[in-house]
Amino acid sequence: MAKKSSKKSKAKKSGRKPNAAFMKPMSTSSTLQAVIGSGSMPRTEVTKKLWAYIKRNGLQDKMNRRMINADDKLRAVFGGRSQVSMFDMTKLVSKHLS
Repeated sequence: MAKKSSKKSKAKKSGRKPNAAFMKPMSTSSTLQAVIGSGSMPRTEVTKKLWAYIKRNGLQDKMNRRMINADDKLRAVFGGRSQVSMFDMTKLVSKHLS
């Protein structure tokens, strides 16, 4: 059997670049700044800091890990709701970005 040598056999790195819209610095509301800190930052960084806050304070629901239990600071960000799903969280947080 002859060995095939093709270009497909070489490992190829993905040429994906981050979407410029996600990397654009956004200004945050004072309510959101109380949770993640001040300064303008991209949406991706806002999400990272928000998850760091949630994990640091143990706010992820123990039984249903998709739900976030809000403390006083997060309740203000979540529009007064005491519990939101992680999917709704991004929608609620986007109201605090401009």
